[in-house]
Amino acid sequence: MPPVSGEAAQRRGMLLALASACAFGTNIVSAQIAGQAGLSGPVLVFYRVLIMLALIGLAAAALRASLAVSRAERPAVLVFGVATALVGVAYLSSVSFVPVSVAAVIFYTFPVVIVVAEPLLTPAPFRADRLAVAVIAFLGIALVVGPDWRGLDPRGLALAALASVSAAVQFFAAAGCARVATVSKLFWSHVVILPVTVAILLLVGGFLPVTAFALAPIAVAVTFGGYLIGFVLQILALARVAPGPAGLAFCAEPVCAVLIAAVVLGERLGPLQYAGCALVVAALVVNVTLEHIRRTPAPTRRRA
Repeated sequence: MPPVSGEAAQRRGMLLALASACAFGTNIVSAQIAGQAGLSGPVLVFYRVLIMLALIGLAAAALRASLAVSRAERPAVLVFGVATALVGVAYLSSVSFVPVSVAAVIFYTFPVVIVVAEPLLTPAPFRADRLAVAVIAFLGIALVVGPDWRGLDPRGLALAALASVSAAVQFFAAAGCARVATVSKLFWSHVVILPVTVAILLLVGGFLPVTAFALAPIAVAVTFGGYLIGFVLQILALARVAPGPAGLAFCAEPVCAVLIAAVVLGERLGPLQYAGCALVVAALVVNVTLEHIRRTPAPTRRRA
């Protein structure tokens, strides 16, 4: 996988991040439907990891691709796998205790966390304009999902917060292993995710056989498909774009989720939700524009 460099790579990376966000946007709606049928978040994560490993194994065999990872890059892949497991389990489980809207608002603090932490964990300088865009996008998300904070279960709040922190860690770890081949990264990260998920399932005693998918087959299929597509696109995006701008691109995910819920579940959107959608879209446009402006002056100065 090529390193993050060049205008074309950045542009492709941002498009891949937005496409990944839209694919993941299907997950929370279908996961809620599956959860109402009795399929917990850890169960869904466990089986989708098995499916991903099987598909990666077939792809590696067909392409005769090496799964080797250098010793120096293994810690980043390990952290990436653990963080990914915690994001999936915590976020999908949080909606069993709190409304989707509340879980989404808490979870989508992660772009703000990334922007604040980026100058501390990477050579990237702090950018006040990027933080402002992150805050605007978060406010838009809050308007989109319109959470009701009354009588909330602390377990759901804690799980959503854990998912948010884990997502921030995931983005930085992905940047740390950007040079690892995509097939290897997908395979070994899911090898790490599997035992973490199994341990959580044993802890909560929530394992179910495959036949349980018959309780909500369409919701399960959408959840798995959205994850498989979204995760592959996310891997490709984070190999091309730094954590800060990539994290902001993923603010499109809850907007997609709300729009999907409106179409599939017949949920009606109010004026504030439409205003929130517009605010998030505006923040995404500003984010892309700022990234473009930052990259264009340097070549201009060299020509002068």
